[in-house]
Amino acid sequence: MKILLAMATLLFTSLSFAAKTYQVTGPILELSDSRIVIQKGSDRWEIERNPNTRVSGDLKVGEKVTIEYTMAADNVEVKPSSKKK
Repeated sequence: MKILLAMATLLFTSLSFAAKTYQVTGPILELSDSRIVIQKGSDRWEIERNPNTRVSGDLKVGEKVTIEYTMAADNVEVKPSSKKK
């Protein structure tokens, strides 16, 4: 089974953050206070939820949803080059 993790924070409360937003649509497979898991084609997408996540409608397993999310790097580590000069 393929797992695609999309770490996202939905930032609807702040317009000053200029992150590009993306969308994914599919039926809900799993649901908790901290994440929504949906099926997108043959892939399983896990989207993080936080206290700022706004929901319109009644979320439940099996319902088709469209999720807007952003992706941002939390940490970047540069690895030394393996090429010798």
